Amino acid sequence: MELTEKTLESREIFRGRIVTLKVDKIELPDGHQSGREVVEHPGGVAVLPLDDQDMVTLVRQYRYPFAKVITELPAGKLDGDEDHRVAALRELSEEVGLEPQELTYMGCLYASPGFCTEVLHMYLARGLKQGACHPDEGEFLERIKVPFDQLVEQVMNNEISDAKTVAAVLKAKVLLGR
Repeated sequence: MELTEKTLESREIFRGRIVTLKVDKIELPDGHQSGREVVEHPGGVAVLPLDDQDMVTLVRQYRYPFAKVITELPAGKLDGDEDHRVAALRELSEEVGLEPQELTYMGCLYASPGFCTEVLHMYLARGLKQGACHPDEGEFLERIKVPFDQLVEQVMNNEISDAKTVAAVLKAKVLLGR
């Protein structure tokens, strides 16, 4: 069965610093026409920093769309055509001041494929050396450390709902054979 949809026309509705919104007219596999709203996003990274004491460094920050503080892994968007490994190292340094000896790629996820092009790349960082944090201007973060097993429990108990954090924690659990 053919599932591919064909773009017939595309209109840019909004271009911001982070996202672009397009409204497209498409042809469905059965020949009928429909519309699609697409948020274009450059993609991002999330890093699970696991130290030698089995502690994970997380950040807590206010997330405006949800009007609350959310606990999540150090993360950020890609800058232009930036390599995601380079971005992971940058975000880890900026947000929590860590430099890893080992950075393991754990794959990617599509944040919300029904309407958004954002691809998030996940890494496990080990052999950590502490340095100074230098968050972006206007970025306010609280850094916390949580034992890895407790973090898994928080994910499973729905105390942590951030998608990239949930996925990276569960991938790391399997990767580490726990």
